[in-house]
Amino acid sequence: MILFYLPLMASLTPFNSPSPLLAHQYYHQPPATVDNPCNFVLTFTELSYSITKTPKSPKNKHHAENATRTLLDSISGEVKTGEVLAVLGPSGSGKTTLMDALANRIDKSSLRGSVTLNDENLHGRLLRAISAYVMQDDLLYPMLTVEETLAFAAEVRLPRAVSASKKRERVQALIDQLNLRSSAKTIIGDEGHRGVSGGERRRVSIGTCIVHDPVILFLDEPTSGLDSTSAFMVVQVLHRIARSGSIVIMSIHQPSYRILGLLDWLIVLTRGRPAYSGPPHGLPEFFKVFGNPIPDGENPVEFALDLVSWLEETAPDAVMTLVTLNAMNHEARRRTTRREPFLPLQYAVRNSISVGRLVSGAMMDATAAVPASYANPVWIEVMALTRRSMTNMWRNSKIYALSLAQVLVTGFILATNFWRLGHAPKDAYLRGVFFNTALSAIFMSTVDTLAVLIQERYIYQRETAYNAYRHSSYVIANAVTTFLPLFVLSLSLSAMTFFAVGLVGGTDGLVFFFLALLAAFWAGSGFVTFISGVFSHVVIGYTVAAASFSYFILLGGFFIHRSSIPDHWIWLHYMSLFKYCYEALMQNEFGGESSSRCFSRGMQVFDVTTMANLPTAKKQEVLAAVGKELGMLNFSEDACLITGSDVLHEQAIGQLSKWNCLLVMLAWGFFFRLLFYICLVFGSWYKRKR
Repeated sequence: MILFYLPLMASLTPFNSPSPLLAHQYYHQPPATVDNPCNFVLTFTELSYSITKTPKSPKNKHHAENATRTLLDSISGEVKTGEVLAVLGPSGSGKTTLMDALANRIDKSSLRGSVTLNDENLHGRLLRAISAYVMQDDLLYPMLTVEETLAFAAEVRLPRAVSASKKRERVQALIDQLNLRSSAKTIIGDEGHRGVSGGERRRVSIGTCIVHDPVILFLDEPTSGLDSTSAFMVVQVLHRIARSGSIVIMSIHQPSYRILGLLDWLIVLTRGRPAYSGPPHGLPEFFKVFGNPIPDGENPVEFALDLVSWLEETAPDAVMTLVTLNAMNHEARRRTTRREPFLPLQYAVRNSISVGRLVSGAMMDATAAVPASYANPVWIEVMALTRRSMTNMWRNSKIYALSLAQVLVTGFILATNFWRLGHAPKDAYLRGVFFNTALSAIFMSTVDTLAVLIQERYIYQRETAYNAYRHSSYVIANAVTTFLPLFVLSLSLSAMTFFAVGLVGGTDGLVFFFLALLAAFWAGSGFVTFISGVFSHVVIGYTVAAASFSYFILLGGFFIHRSSIPDHWIWLHYMSLFKYCYEALMQNEFGGESSSRCFSRGMQVFDVTTMANLPTAKKQEVLAAVGKELGMLNFSEDACLITGSDVLHEQAIGQLSKWNCLLVMLAWGFFFRLLFYICLVFGSWYKRKR
């Protein structure tokens, strides 16, 4: 088959010259000229990637042999500064896989071949500093405006050596570059809030990634879900970005005539193999040589994709012929094309920094061979992240208003049901019931934030994948942002219930009661934050969090006292968040000066028994008999039978002081946020493996 094509290929030059038809139909764009003098060339050679599926039946050798599936097979190409490369192909052809391979999102041990920039291998740190990856889904904070979204990106991506005025100028220039001037003051929006259009939203996503002028821009299906006009405007923006001095590589489903005129190079994939790789205007001649000329007036890409899909289903041998013909054309182009000279990578990066590109983490001097990992110190990142979250939270205040309303309703119900408790034996028990109910409501209410946390985590993962800011900065900002609502909720609940229920301690008791509720909110929200880092599915996370809180409450010391918990479950008692806050509140109520307060005198002991309705004389006789039996001569109706310390002793409370219990709760909150940080670090940079 190859021998058949050799004479033909010898008589042809590579398919680089546009046909007259294509020239007047859609090739109206000027040649690729680069304003920026820095020259980068991205080359990928013989990229291959396979995955191995575990055989369902190891005994079946034939099945075991078919367990390996090739997703990429010997794909090569080159794209330089100022050019747009589009990867096309039917569904499942390997477009996203090729994008991941070029963007270093596939583990090196699983990928064969090489990806170089200026003939030097790209390592992960450098690639993350000089590139950006725009995902297919647009995940943005819905209540921020277009201008605020881009301003945040500039604040974390541009170093503090760049003045605030320069950052504002960059944002305004970016708004114009993205054609977003008319919607600059419009919020992004979501299902419940009307915002920008789908095309504008996509351009905002692109803008957040290019605020620092990356050398390489990867985009996964940037026109997916957009109408033809919006799709054209997006690609037009990408064309301008490339011409301003970037390499743009994107996967695209089916470009229109107008979009095709904005592309410099195409790679059409068929089951992981290149069916065509070259300039768009080479398509007609290529398929004419193949024996399937493109009809006049038909979109060449649509024809190519339809033909490839049809051949995959009906003539696999013809697909291999197409792949072979493309390989021969690629080799002929490589031999006949003179390669433009370029600087070694180290000097090219230095030059880019010196002219203002690669400012994300740049050391801002020409001696920097590689940009630093992050553009700003931690405190600037924390301030920017906190400001963004606060703005989004303030504008989305309905959610937090509902949380406050929930706490107020809970406080009202608790206050009216436990109104002005006295010091009878029943009231001592009801105080414990009140603490148990209040803490249970607090812990369960923190689960409601899980959906928001998981949604934010997706945004975080995309922003940190290319070093927009540190993992630690996000965790700290999340804690700071969370604390203010928790403070308000704790203050509201304590103010509504402390005096209404009749809790003891005066001002000091109220302050500690408030701190204990705040610690409960803090520890509970920390646990939910940790769960959001472990589970990406809201329903699963909600189930795990609710079940865990139920176990904490069950073994926290109210329903089952510590002395009654079996040894094989005592570990869960000490891990229970409920335990420490409950014991702190009980000691605040029944310890200290209240430890000698009497909660059961003489005949009050009968109030919680079946003898409560006996005549007073009979009760006195029973008390006298019990006193005589116990050798207590003063065992009368006025004798104190149960004090505050007796209540604590009965429930095995007292291993830790109330202040130590409070510190343990605070430590739990910090500990779970540390675990959340660990989950983010190990789960944020995903690479595909075999």
